[in-house]
Amino acid sequence: MTTTEFRRHMPEASDSLRRRRSLWSYTNLDPIMLMLLLALSAFGLFILYSASGQDMGYVTRQAIRMGAGFVAMIFLAQLEPRFFGRWAPWIYVVGVALLVGVILFGVGAKGAQRWIQLPGFRFQPSEIMKLVLPLMIATYLAKRPLPPSLKHTFVALILIGMPTVLIMKQPDLGTSLLIAASGIFVLLFSGILWRYIFAALGLAAAALPGLWMVMKDYQKQRVLTFLDPESDPLGSGWNIIQSKTAIGSGGVTGKGWLDGTQSQLDFLPESHTDFIIAVIAEELGMVGVVTLLLLYAAIIGRGLWMAATVQHSFGRLVAGSITLTFFVYVFVNIGMVSGLLPVVGVPLPLVSYGGTSIVTLMAGFGLLMSMHSHKTMMLR
Repeated sequence: MTTTEFRRHMPEASDSLRRRRSLWSYTNLDPIMLMLLLALSAFGLFILYSASGQDMGYVTRQAIRMGAGFVAMIFLAQLEPRFFGRWAPWIYVVGVALLVGVILFGVGAKGAQRWIQLPGFRFQPSEIMKLVLPLMIATYLAKRPLPPSLKHTFVALILIGMPTVLIMKQPDLGTSLLIAASGIFVLLFSGILWRYIFAALGLAAAALPGLWMVMKDYQKQRVLTFLDPESDPLGSGWNIIQSKTAIGSGGVTGKGWLDGTQSQLDFLPESHTDFIIAVIAEELGMVGVVTLLLLYAAIIGRGLWMAATVQHSFGRLVAGSITLTFFVYVFVNIGMVSGLLPVVGVPLPLVSYGGTSIVTLMAGFGLLMSMHSHKTMMLR
């Protein structure tokens, strides 16, 4: 192409680029993050078909929930940060009230009381707090000088502690840890002083014996099993032993999709939920696991970049917290399945079979995109 022809085509290329940019600006969606989430969701459905014993019912229900999650993401991405800042305190109060309601008149299943029953359906109020708590803490801190003073840090910790304790009483240790982490990440992004962080770590270490005293028997057993799973190989240690066997037997390239013995012969419990990465390791090997980890790393990296570009404190705090909470989901699930952490019932995001957790995760990415697309808009 000659220089004259190149110059003649430049306006056309520029117009095309502007049209593409205006399309994404109009929808308030980040195209790179959207593509990564679609790729992860497709991978999740692919492996769920095998992990569920080739049951298309599981895959169909999961796809419907993912679709609802993407709708929630797109909807929340359209709202301005000041909308979330205005309503976060009220929704927080409602969420805490619902958590109290769960303790007073909630319905239970498998020894846990975590749901509120309404005509025709039931829901888990703790899922609401996964989004509302970081919004609440960010709203409180963004309206005050940063880094926060000791007084404001203490108030933020109280706001974090109330829903965390109520959820632990359900009992739901995994969800309570995730919710507490989402609020603490906001504090960390606010530039909290290091001496406060070290003091908090010291207090947490001192409180461990007390935590052990208030833990349920099954929670204590999970910790003991984590330390020595072979002490009860046919009982509490069965899950982690079978999970390690599945992970180790996959090798580099795996046994092949649908050909895993631990999962297909039902040796691996909860293969379609909490332990689904063991299925990936067995059937797709290290190649499959690394591919999944690269997807997660790309999503987390993109999320942190989006958070860094936001020019107002509220948006940075919310976006950073959502991204790091997503990282905690991945880290805790892989850690517990591989025997590096106690089993706490945290699903592998957008891969494990689930309901409200998928919609909540996708709604979180909607918040992230809202903060990024309105990066120059102040909260007040």
